[in-house]
Amino acid sequence: MLEIRREFVDAIVAHARRDHPDEACGVIAGPEGSDRPERLIPMLNAARSPTFYEFDSGDLLRLYREMDANDEVPVVIYHSHTATDAYPSRTDVSYASEPDAHYVLVSTKDPDEHQFRSYRIVDGVITEEPVKIVE
Repeated sequence: MLEIRREFVDAIVAHARRDHPDEACGVIAGPEGSDRPERLIPMLNAARSPTFYEFDSGDLLRLYREMDANDEVPVVIYHSHTATDAYPSRTDVSYASEPDAHYVLVSTKDPDEHQFRSYRIVDGVITEEPVKIVE
């Protein structure tokens, strides 16, 4: 189960709405071994695409160096889907390289509502998990 603070959910949804019609992406880092999302890092979608996201390689390298220096790991890796449901695509699965991360997807296909869902993706297997939003 992903336990996440409401402020992070609101920030992720706002990021997804702001970048729409392109996909938004980012990471929430947390202390190594804790499974606690603590520090939100919105990233730039280097692909600038409504159907695909890609972290800029330089930004990603800097992020991982910063997390290493702070004894952090990517607890949540998030991105949005702009025209489809919040379910991982084949491309999303192929890019899922952090077996301990929660993969959060937000769908902004409906301008009045959003879907916010979390998955574990390990060895190509997608498992949806409950999300507990805490204040």
